[in-house]
Amino acid sequence: MSESRFPYEGPQDLLPTLTAALERVVDPEVAMNIVDVGLIYGVTARDGRVDVNVTMTSAACPVADVIVEDIEFQLDQSLPEEWKIHVELVWEPPWTAQRMSGKARLLMGW
Repeated sequence: MSESRFPYEGPQDLLPTLTAALERVVDPEVAMNIVDVGLIYGVTARDGRVDVNVTMTSAACPVADVIVEDIEFQLDQSLPEEWKIHVELVWEPPWTAQRMSGKARLLMGW
């Protein structure tokens, strides 16, 4: 069984596909993938639908639309075409550096 790097509800056999797709999405402001940055607040996969809750490091993030579009694109490329994808930008709880992976904190010097 795969261990999830973000809160996940759904079939365990789908988790590696979802994780790989989300890891291909890069936050251009920090040049790291959004999973390591800790921007994924949760993913639910059921009944042919994937819901992703994502945040940004700041409400003033100038690339939020680009990141959301890239999430949709990467998931669309990775999932069977009949799956529906819904990405929601959320602000609660606020993002903190503690959400970052150890690898990301090391690269950022934190």
